[in-house]
Amino acid sequence: MSHLYLHIPFCKQACHYCDFHFSTSQKNRKEILQAMMKELELRKHSLSGKTLETIYFGGGTPSQLSSDELKFILDEIDTHFSIAEKAEITLEANPDDLSNSYLKSLRHTPVNRLSIGIQSFRDEDLKLMNRAHTAKEAESVVMRAQDAGFANLTVDLIYGIPGLDESAWKKNLDRINELDVPHLSSYCLTVEPKTAFAQFVKSGKIAPVDDELASEHFRQLIQFAKENEFEHYEISNFAKKDFVAKHNSSYWFGESYLGIGPSAHSFDGSVRRWNVSNNMKYLNAISIGEKTFEEEVLTENERYNEYVMTHLRTMWGISSKELKEKFPNNYFEHFTIESEKWIASEDLKNNADVFILTEKGKLIADRIASDLFEV
Repeated sequence: MSHLYLHIPFCKQACHYCDFHFSTSQKNRKEILQAMMKELELRKHSLSGKTLETIYFGGGTPSQLSSDELKFILDEIDTHFSIAEKAEITLEANPDDLSNSYLKSLRHTPVNRLSIGIQSFRDEDLKLMNRAHTAKEAESVVMRAQDAGFANLTVDLIYGIPGLDESAWKKNLDRINELDVPHLSSYCLTVEPKTAFAQFVKSGKIAPVDDELASEHFRQLIQFAKENEFEHYEISNFAKKDFVAKHNSSYWFGESYLGIGPSAHSFDGSVRRWNVSNNMKYLNAISIGEKTFEEEVLTENERYNEYVMTHLRTMWGISSKELKEKFPNNYFEHFTIESEKWIASEDLKNNADVFILTEKGKLIADRIASDLFEV
């Protein structure tokens, strides 16, 4: 199995919390899309002989593309790769882009899954984050997408937002249930350097993220999932039956994926590559046939650490059997010794030789993972 990610580096406006690569200028848009298709052709051999199980349009804001542009890209992909009959093809989209006419046109493309960046159903949160849509649009877009025939959709929500108390967060979660959304991705607000939020916090314009409140929001999220039949299958991801995201899961299982476009990452199991995060440098490199990416070959320690970090985040956990198969025995011995204290503190449980985070442990998943690393 293999997977394809395409980074669409255009946005209508800059969200105050975002540190992903994007441009609010549409200049050279056509040329960049053509360059991405050239890169696709040049790097197709990295997935030679493999069938694409998923295609994911991320960004940036992929819903800035027209349906004709999406068809063009997908047709190009089809010429270079074998695509599974029931491949999951996801488009990240902002609510303000999903007009009825655009939704209708999307139904005439192979896109079969929408990831809608709602972030909050409260106008005050959306204004603080500099989102382009309103709370009313956030609610209506889900229903309109469903009416257009998109049953497989996911919504993003952010918690830990300054001013978002427990009651308001519960109302956000309740809207997910009321709108019958089958998949939810939810992330704690992180104040990244060089973002507008970082400047707001530094100047005192807004309060920093309250870690205690954010932890309580996460506990509410876990409880919401249990009460409403969502599988908490990864720290930040929740799905109704049959709606687990195949593309995202490929990252956590260490499967091969190819990333196309400015700033896109690729991984083949041992080598990680990342494209230059600059539209013009990317465009120029493609035009003169230069390499667009840097790369690193992971050491055995790094591969083990990545395995621990990604697998521990999931409901499938870390299998003793798989750990022994993938790595020399000293890694299993190290893992066994280091995991004992976390099992004793009831942050980790050993369920028939599969190590899984408890609800308590999910609150400190990164800390546990780093403690299990081989340094």
